[in-house]
Amino acid sequence: MTDLFLDCRTERDVTAAVLGWISTELPESWRKAGEAGGPSAVRQVRTPEEYRSWYPAFARTGLVVPQWPAAYGGLGWDRSLARAAERALAPYHLPRLNPLGLNLAAPALFAHGTEEQRLRFLPRIVSAEEIWCQLFSEPGAGSDLASLATRAERDGEGWRITGQKVWTTWAHLADFGVLLARTDPDVPKRKGITYFLIDMHQPGVEVRPLRHIGGEVDFNEVFLDGAVVPDTWRVGAPGEGWRVARATLSGERQMVSGAGSGGVDRIGGAGARRLVRLARERSERGLPHGWDDPRVREQVVRLWCEERIRAWTNARVREGLRAGLPPGPESSIGKVHGSELNQRIQAAAARLLGPEGTAWPGDPGGYAESMPAEVRGMLRSRANTIEGGTTEVNKNIIAERVLGLPKEPDPWEGQPWRDVPRG
Repeated sequence: MTDLFLDCRTERDVTAAVLGWISTELPESWRKAGEAGGPSAVRQVRTPEEYRSWYPAFARTGLVVPQWPAAYGGLGWDRSLARAAERALAPYHLPRLNPLGLNLAAPALFAHGTEEQRLRFLPRIVSAEEIWCQLFSEPGAGSDLASLATRAERDGEGWRITGQKVWTTWAHLADFGVLLARTDPDVPKRKGITYFLIDMHQPGVEVRPLRHIGGEVDFNEVFLDGAVVPDTWRVGAPGEGWRVARATLSGERQMVSGAGSGGVDRIGGAGARRLVRLARERSERGLPHGWDDPRVREQVVRLWCEERIRAWTNARVREGLRAGLPPGPESSIGKVHGSELNQRIQAAAARLLGPEGTAWPGDPGGYAESMPAEVRGMLRSRANTIEGGTTEVNKNIIAERVLGLPKEPDPWEGQPWRDVPRG
């Protein structure tokens, strides 16, 4: 289906081709909803399951990643053509599935992978045929990720992996993961790490879900007991995993940087636009904490303005990524601000509910199912300042790599990993 778009040379060509494809290939109810009411209307007529089922048709067009080369599932377009396509698609709410593959695995493969690896994995990432997760954090290596203890040992033509990972988002849904493991304990901690791609559906990989306070499951702990990785799925040289991981970590921080980040704008909960609608709905129903209250109105508009600024800032970072520039420390700036902003937005949404936000009808044994979405969003947002690198770690990155301040002292700098105390 990419043939429909490969001949596009101008923004006008792209707009006409995309609108033509929408008119013939998008389900009629989705198209009409998008034309009448935009993304929010589309959500009302389409279930997530229906979208996942239809998604391969979207992926086959190349429009999921239009600036990627055609060999990897894209169209090879420049930034201006890609932006024209996004504008034409915007009313129809066509989010990219497989965000961890697109935003975490793909940057490392582009920057450090082999051509064979890119051809094997990238097209299936685009189509969401193979879902990805990230196996980085460990029980004793969260903020200090470089101290990780999961081991990878040579075994013939491959490696055997032993250890434990934790807080692995969507591991219970994943087919593959990007994995950091220690291959040399006798060198400083950042020099003995290697980056791998691992099959999650094999003996030696056990995934145990971790239930959130809101009742849902996103995070998992993963136990690795002799799991096998072929050497052809090693990304970068042995011992160079920390350098490779920077591409993934920067992509992750950008992905969770809030509105307009191009990744997971908000993992659950309401955005500032939803706050406006919620406040107006409460006023229309004659309830307190509504749009008629000037204090509520001032707070909501202030958050809306701040979210718009966040979106514009993230858009500038996305433009750099679309131009082929690697995500850098500026993604940490967005992550710090975006995560704290989202927590304030979700808390405001829960407060608008008043007493309804502290007690609601439902089965006590199934509280998660009856919980108001605003409350669930508020509870889920507490993780925002931890996931994707804690706020404290990201502030250190900003201080050192953006502002040029001295590095935080490390008394164990340069010592072999095996000699460094670990929590």
